[in-house]
Amino acid sequence: MLLERIYDEDLAQASYIIGCQRKGEAVVIDARRDINVYRELAAANGMKIVAVAETHIHADFLSGTRELAAATGATAYVSGEGGLDWQYGFDAERLHDGGTVSIGNITIKALHTPGHTPEHLSFLITDGAFADTAGYLLSGDFVFSGDLGRPDLLDEAAGGVDTRFEGAKQLFASLRDKFLVLPDHVQVYPGHGAGSACGKALGALPSSTVGYERLYAWWGPYLAANDEQGFINELLDGQPDAHAYFARMKRENRDGPAVMGERAPLQELLTADVVRDLEEDTMTFVDTRSNAEVHTGTVVRSVNIPAGKSTASFGAWVVNPETDKNPLVLLAPNQAAAQEMWDHLVRVGIDHVAGYVTGLEGLPTFTPKLLQPGDLNDFDAAMVLDVRNRTEHTAGHIPGSHQLSGGRVMWNLNELPADGTIVTYCQSGVRNSVAASALRRAGYDIVELDGSYAAWTAHQDTLETAPAS
Repeated sequence: MLLERIYDEDLAQASYIIGCQRKGEAVVIDARRDINVYRELAAANGMKIVAVAETHIHADFLSGTRELAAATGATAYVSGEGGLDWQYGFDAERLHDGGTVSIGNITIKALHTPGHTPEHLSFLITDGAFADTAGYLLSGDFVFSGDLGRPDLLDEAAGGVDTRFEGAKQLFASLRDKFLVLPDHVQVYPGHGAGSACGKALGALPSSTVGYERLYAWWGPYLAANDEQGFINELLDGQPDAHAYFARMKRENRDGPAVMGERAPLQELLTADVVRDLEEDTMTFVDTRSNAEVHTGTVVRSVNIPAGKSTASFGAWVVNPETDKNPLVLLAPNQAAAQEMWDHLVRVGIDHVAGYVTGLEGLPTFTPKLLQPGDLNDFDAAMVLDVRNRTEHTAGHIPGSHQLSGGRVMWNLNELPADGTIVTYCQSGVRNSVAASALRRAGYDIVELDGSYAAWTAHQDTLETAPAS
């Protein structure tokens, strides 16, 4: 049996390919939309992808189940559990609790494990060529290394009302009745790692075991004592802010993400054409450099989506394809870099990219306004805006600042003053640059606190240690 984990550092998301080497067939679980990685891996192992399945209606990325099934002719499998409100809106085979998919000697059994979402499935894998009992569990967003999938996302990002409490009860029951009844040796492969917003304390380990989680996960003692209320209280306390784009992901993944098909390679655009489109506001410029480079000068009304680890997340903070109809033009050193960034963006449904340019020469530019920490007290700000998570704000913040996390700012503009200058900050300046760029594009007068909260706290320390005059 082949079992390979394909990990996206950007969204801290894991998908899996399970293959029968004897039969030359494979199944992909929780695929992302840039699907070449699965086709290449299957081809390298002499396998054909015959099935694509997903554990649940995802919130943090746009599922590639339909994309991969369309490209390979594979059968798509989705959950049929969760009741009428949680049924998928596109054609696929429905899996219910106990249902199976088989390839060669490998059996993939669906377990209904609600809590994170009502329809959630985990997949129990038996390698029949090696053993007659299950040895692996693909747990999706049910059990992570050291943590559990949060049950409050439906309230935070999908318009639910107090669904977190029922979800927490369902998680407790799923642990008790589906997870802890498995043998301790069963290896657990979760759908996310550290950095995901789908839990509050996810470990970085790529896998665990039932026995290890039973003994050492924070929730183990509550299950051992059958303390449901204690479990619920601990689970719901201190969950991080959910990104507002999660609501769009839920809708699109339920109804069926658009199938892109083969994408033509991105082309370098002529500067004159980009200038014209920017002047007519029929194109959005994406500055993919670091915040430090952006602060030396960037394109007027551009958004800052730095290339690298968090491209998809930051992209979804500032580009809403449901309302932002302009195609994007990317700043990239070459075609390969532009193509890679586009791959990241399609993972969150940002598909419309017109092309790329390799520099700013000839484009309309400006320099973002910065404020030094020592000048903040005397600055006439209509609001000091903290774009960090609420847990960070609670741990320490600039007095009088208003907290609204970067992933929620553009969906909560009613919380911001319509007039005056807004001073924005995060921890080090990266998230701040992203959010500030989107607010500027929306017409707000924004000044970024240079160095953000880290620089402000350092300045405060110097004031406290300075000798009295």
